[in-house]
Amino acid sequence: MARRKTGQNQPEAADSQKPRLVPIQKRSRERFERILGCAVEVMAEKGSDAFRMSDIVDRTGIAFGSLYQYFPDKTAIIGTLAERYNAIGHDCVRKELSALKKPGDLHDVLCRITDSYYQFFIDEPAMRHIWQATQADRALQKLDEEDAAILAGMLVEALRPTMPKAPQPALRDFAQLTMVLIAAAVRHAITLPPAEGRRVMALFKKMLPKDLRIAAS
Repeated sequence: MARRKTGQNQPEAADSQKPRLVPIQKRSRERFERILGCAVEVMAEKGSDAFRMSDIVDRTGIAFGSLYQYFPDKTAIIGTLAERYNAIGHDCVRKELSALKKPGDLHDVLCRITDSYYQFFIDEPAMRHIWQATQADRALQKLDEEDAAILAGMLVEALRPTMPKAPQPALRDFAQLTMVLIAAAVRHAITLPPAEGRRVMALFKKMLPKDLRIAAS
């Protein structure tokens, strides 16, 4: 989630899902992180719909003027958090994909990616609300689309060495569909009671492809 850093007197030309300013000075950076940390707590408690900028002010004591210096609205806060969590997810997927050395590794690797993604949502309760916000807000939908494209690209790059003769369009389609299905299954499972969610995840993993013949056709 690399972003150009600016000084405090040089705000970014931000769009609606990004902060106005990403500070580099220590005190300002600490305030920036307090805002984001508080937003995570509020969303975990209240959800993204009920989350308001005034919640940040009430809980941190940061004045509205200072808050708006960094974030024009709650969409920018949620977008910043979404980028951060997406970057963590990319690292997890990259780690699991490093074990994909031959076609026979595919099923186990996809299962581990699914487990990691599901556990990530469980460990970070705000993630569910951030995702829901990205689906409901047009300005944030692009972040979700970009995340899906990045994950599919990572899977394609991991698959290529194992199937050098496979048609590239087929590999790309396979990777895109696989990552979309994993995300959809996990996001469904986290809406269920824990025991039911785990059963759904176990069933879904049995449905994941065992080999790459489907992508080679």
